[in-house]
Amino acid sequence: MAATATAVTTTAVRYYSVAPGVRLNVRRGPGTNYALVRVLPEGAKIPIYCQTPGTTVTGPYGTSNIWDNIDDGEYVSDAYVNTGSDGYVRLRCSF
Repeated sequence: MAATATAVTTTAVRYYSVAPGVRLNVRRGPGTNYALVRVLPEGAKIPIYCQTPGTTVTGPYGTSNIWDNIDDGEYVSDAYVNTGSDGYVRLRCSF
């Protein structure tokens, strides 16, 4: 299940900071029920290519069901990413 954003090639990719002191789980899909792919180290900065709804998670930046696609088949909960917004900051992922 690969996600793509249609305007990624025309929109500059911005990097966002993971919450301080957090080692963030990266999942195969947009939810806590998906397999763990890897763990990001403290102080990580991540690209967000697209975003999609998934499991609701509570983290340092509130409660959210938004999941950020950071690589092909890799997602993190937006509740742990400092995007400066409680809503979507990138295009929705298309599957």
